[in-house]
Amino acid sequence: MALFRPPFRPNYAQKLSILATLPLVVAVAAIALLVAFESRSSAEREIQALQQQLLAAKKAELRNYVTQARNGFSFIYGRASPDDNEAKEQVAQILSSMIYGTDGFFFVYDYDGTNLVSPRQTEFITRNWSGLQDSQGTPVVDEFIRLARQGAGWHSFMWQKPSTGEEARMVAYVVGLQDWQWAVGTGVFIDDVLASVAVARAEVEARVQRTFLYIGVITLAALIVVFASGMVLNIRERRLADAKLKELTQRVFDAQEEERGRVARELHDGISQILVGVRYALDNASRRLKRGELDRGLPPLDKGIDDLANAITEVRRISRDLRPRVLDDLGLGPALKALTDDFSTRTGIHSEFSTVVFRNRLDPEAKIALYRIAQEALMNIERHSDASEMTMDLRGHAKGVTMRITDNGRGLPLDQDRTGPGIGLRNIQERIEQLDGTLRILSSRGTQSGTMIEATLPLSHLLAPGESLGADLGSKSVEG
Repeated sequence: MALFRPPFRPNYAQKLSILATLPLVVAVAAIALLVAFESRSSAEREIQALQQQLLAAKKAELRNYVTQARNGFSFIYGRASPDDNEAKEQVAQILSSMIYGTDGFFFVYDYDGTNLVSPRQTEFITRNWSGLQDSQGTPVVDEFIRLARQGAGWHSFMWQKPSTGEEARMVAYVVGLQDWQWAVGTGVFIDDVLASVAVARAEVEARVQRTFLYIGVITLAALIVVFASGMVLNIRERRLADAKLKELTQRVFDAQEEERGRVARELHDGISQILVGVRYALDNASRRLKRGELDRGLPPLDKGIDDLANAITEVRRISRDLRPRVLDDLGLGPALKALTDDFSTRTGIHSEFSTVVFRNRLDPEAKIALYRIAQEALMNIERHSDASEMTMDLRGHAKGVTMRITDNGRGLPLDQDRTGPGIGLRNIQERIEQLDGTLRILSSRGTQSGTMIEATLPLSHLLAPGESLGADLGSKSVEG
């Protein structure tokens, strides 16, 4: 299997970069094909126009030759009778002497197909060429005769050049001398026209190929730039993500250590001290009871029982802070109500909690997030606000669920850095962002000082009615 392993196996980021460049490649390829098609179409139209212009010039030249030749013998032909052989001989001699260029000449055929004049190809003279066809099967002499009978016309065919013996395409113009039943004409080879057209087509093809090459080079350069930029950005973002991950991991460790330290302090300062008092009370009661001092042994025993009850209450409080059972059993509303009541009892701050019935039930992640946000907010109020009143409101709406906590404390300091490493506001912000929610914090100082924390979670965190086991929240207003 190792023999079939590909030499290049892109990672996830490279796959994304390649996927991002595919639309660019497809778009450039489509543009290149469109440019090539339009270039060839436009060039072909221009080439066809050029060919028509050149052929028109050749035909005009041929017509002038024939017109001049006819003018040269018209004084003989006009006075001669159809059977005037002497006149025919004079005209034939005139036409035989009319040669031009390297391959230009006049030819004459009678209507039976016999050649009468062919100065550059004398082997044709006096022979009947009716039915003669060129190498492509095009009739030659018969078409001359047909055009002559009609008066005049053009004909294109393949013919050997007298100067080289090579076959080339010729365009001939033929007129008829109806009294003598002669087909008189001359032709011109258009290989130079075809060569010019071929050169033009070759130039067009070369231009299209150069255009493809330029587009390919530009596309390759753009792809290299895009891919390199993507790789640079990916490496940079990956480094930033790694740094943030390390920072987040460190903060998680710090939060865990802080929570462990808090639980350890509460166990040591609270439960441990109470249990030590219980032990001393029970030891004292035991010694007195062993000495038979029943009346003096009962008070320390009762005190130990009371301290033990306090220890049980403290354990329950710590357990509730870590993970309140009421949050799982009854839902978020009762859990926040219990949290508010405990906050009011512990701090003496006048507290209100209100909520409305939810049509849907919050998912577990949203419930625990809102509960922890409320814990963080109440802890900040207790430690830093010097507030005398606190209100907490929780309600669902068309866009999701919103929890708003306000106090009348001294507000946040003006230079408060809310993005700093502080545990309170930063933890709240991170919990909200993790659930795609929004956090709004308003603070004022002075005569109307206070702080408002508003956390909103989207509708996606509300379960459908069929998924819930009853109303998550009761409609109530509670004062502490």
